Amino acid sequence: MAALSVSDADSGAVVVDHPRVVRGGTRRRKQMRHLLLPALHALQREAGWISPGGLNFVGRTLGVPPAEAYGVATFYEMFRTEAPAHELSVRHVCVDPICALAGASRLAENLRSQGHATHEGPCLGQCERAPAVFIQGRREPDRVPDDEHGPDSLLVSVTAESPDAPSLLRHMVEPSGAAEAASMEAYQARGGGSALEAALRLGPDEVISQISSSGLSGRGGAAFPTGIKWRAVADGDGPKHVVANIDESEPGTFKDRLLCERDPLAIIESIAVAGLVVGATQGWIYIRGEYPLATQRLRHAIVQARVEGWLGDDAAGSGQPFDIDLRRGAGAYICGEETALFNSLEGFRGEPRNKPPFPTTHGLFGRPTVVNNPETLLNVNEILRIGPAAYRSVGTDGSPGTKLFCLSGHVGRPGLYEAPFGTPLGELLSLAGGVQGALQAVLLGGAAGSFVGPDALELPLSLEDTRSAGTTLGSGPVMVFNESADMGSVIERLAKFFRDESCGQCVPCRVGTVRQHEIVAQIRRADAPTRSQRILLDDIAGAMGDASICGLGHTAASAVLSGMRLGLLGAEQS
Repeated sequence: MAALSVSDADSGAVVVDHPRVVRGGTRRRKQMRHLLLPALHALQREAGWISPGGLNFVGRTLGVPPAEAYGVATFYEMFRTEAPAHELSVRHVCVDPICALAGASRLAENLRSQGHATHEGPCLGQCERAPAVFIQGRREPDRVPDDEHGPDSLLVSVTAESPDAPSLLRHMVEPSGAAEAASMEAYQARGGGSALEAALRLGPDEVISQISSSGLSGRGGAAFPTGIKWRAVADGDGPKHVVANIDESEPGTFKDRLLCERDPLAIIESIAVAGLVVGATQGWIYIRGEYPLATQRLRHAIVQARVEGWLGDDAAGSGQPFDIDLRRGAGAYICGEETALFNSLEGFRGEPRNKPPFPTTHGLFGRPTVVNNPETLLNVNEILRIGPAAYRSVGTDGSPGTKLFCLSGHVGRPGLYEAPFGTPLGELLSLAGGVQGALQAVLLGGAAGSFVGPDALELPLSLEDTRSAGTTLGSGPVMVFNESADMGSVIERLAKFFRDESCGQCVPCRVGTVRQHEIVAQIRRADAPTRSQRILLDDIAGAMGDASICGLGHTAASAVLSGMRLGLLGAEQS
């Protein structure tokens, strides 16, 4: 009997229709691969680790080859693929610079002495109340209340009675307690929902025009003009996506965590605005796995938004379908890079893609995609509330609006502060209670940023001024070190951070970050660099900057080289 070949209208693929041919649903399984990361989280939560049997079952169910599923599971720091020796929970202790200053190594030793499985790892986004511990394991309801932190993890500070983080938030978010943060009624009573109403009233073209007129640029570090990004996606064809990138893993950064914990409904509203303006049907929140409380509140806010009618088949009465799905990361700094985030969402290792093509045309699942930081999205709400002219009246010509700064280290009141672009560095430090002791250095922009010395206190914190000064604002971390800090240790830890967090996909970054860390360790043992070591570090930085696929390699040497220029690694030897 001859086989009959027909064309699949959706994919264009040839499908064989024959009584003796049985199709096993391969295409459907491929469409399910994006569920791999949630499935791995479920395995970890239920058993405390990811067993070979569990991994094989997930692979068969989702149509992912076992070797690929294993490759994804081992890519992330939060997943364990070996049976735990004695306890199912793990204490993740942050040992990046701010927590190190606050005694993280002593904390880790103490936990080990008590018999706890303890892992020393990168920043947990709790720099304003360092040192921090993230406890991950099976559901333990007697110790971890579900309504407080979620079923499988707990984030605590060693100072259990520490007050809420000090803040100076004028526009971006309304500080609130747990009850108010979860209440749609309270949110609407203070103007919540007005941005969504304005977006529907004005229409997509006018909203994008106002965003462009405001001069809003991305707040995640790249500072790309938001209006241009939205316009490109709005002009695209077919299904589109909006992604809120909440995978902040830059040492010294914690603003996204506080935004989500304090005003989750504002985040959801802003994503809905973006989706309806650019014509997307699906929104995604990708949040780092170490943020259980923010995750719980965002999930609740999504439910509230669905009940209110903001999301669904007729989102906010627009006639357009739009909904939001939330996915947790699993401990990979590289997934903050937008294309690595796409791969992670799609069920692959979080490795960056080459550009072009760019996300505005070939983003998530190969479709036009808007990717924005929560702070950027909340600025859109503000622009729609007050208008672009009023928005531009704050800040500078080249950097209109305000910026959220995460102040940590040797300042009187570590916390999240909102200040107009152009505010001098010294004035910002004064808002946080000033420097404790004599200032030695400030790291602007986090691990991917640059050190500045005490002579930079008059530096205006704007995009153009920091660029002219050879530094960066990044996503807003400001890490302060007084004369008691061992800056050699700080710089070595930053070099190790990049060595550990490089995804290893491209040779310049994979090899360069290792060699950089080795050289910094050699300098530390000798107490000062030699001229040949400095030249070699410059060469490595040049190779990584020129040839790495993504921004991790491009910026991996910034803090090291700036610290060397300031003499923080010692005076250069001949």
